[in-house]
Amino acid sequence: MRVDIEDLDAHRGGRRVVSEVSVSVPSGTVLGMLGPNGSGKSTLLRAVSGVAAPSSGRVLLDGADTASLSRREMALRVAVMAQEHSEEFEIPVLDMVLLGRIPHGRGFGNDSDRDVAVALGALERVGAPHLARRAFSALSGGERQRVLFARALAQDTPVLVLDEPTNHLDIAHQLELLDLIRATDKTVLVALHDLNLAARSCDAVGVLVDGRLAALGAPTEVLDTALIRSAFDVDSTAVDHPRSGRRHFLFDARSPQTAPEPEGTPVSLTAPEGSIRP
Repeated sequence: MRVDIEDLDAHRGGRRVVSEVSVSVPSGTVLGMLGPNGSGKSTLLRAVSGVAAPSSGRVLLDGADTASLSRREMALRVAVMAQEHSEEFEIPVLDMVLLGRIPHGRGFGNDSDRDVAVALGALERVGAPHLARRAFSALSGGERQRVLFARALAQDTPVLVLDEPTNHLDIAHQLELLDLIRATDKTVLVALHDLNLAARSCDAVGVLVDGRLAALGAPTEVLDTALIRSAFDVDSTAVDHPRSGRRHFLFDARSPQTAPEPEGTPVSLTAPEGSIRP
């Protein structure tokens, strides 16, 4: 399913956090959203997923404006793994994953045999079938992340919106989860902090700076030491992996602070093209 974000603005807490973002994500593409803390990644994903309506602009799913879709229609198209969630749910893990099946059936507590099979299959895919009968509240942070991803998979939607899904995961499970994301063949918008993981796992990356899309394209075209310094205030060194030849970044030090530019001054990074090609 194709996702088109057109001239989108979004507010949070009475403040405009995302400004004039336009991106086209072809079906089956994994788009990584990068940017420093407070750059607007989570707010953008909330607007794309329908969790919060954009202040202006629109989001299209295969040409259908999300503003015209009911909650159930959205839930059949987009599954969300949010960064913010309660950690005190006492329900069993299997029931947590079954929440992803609600748009397909008669509601929580009326799960069909197929719903249960899909939920168990999702737990299997994320390597967590042994957690099915444990209480969600008793899990570690990494275990919770895997269960929440299983819930998104169980929802069985063509689009996944994932806000920092690798939080709390050790490096082995980060790699495993990102490989699972790629293997879904779904259209995925995922916020990540690790630039090297994004370069390894995403078809394209978009970089947000102060709520604006400052760079967009294939990781090899977008990520370089100049962008990292401009967007993240970090000096870095680019090296080629000895086996794959893929570019990696070594982060050296916080770059010297520069005087803030006047409000309204455009960000001097790679200009977004407005579309991503697989």
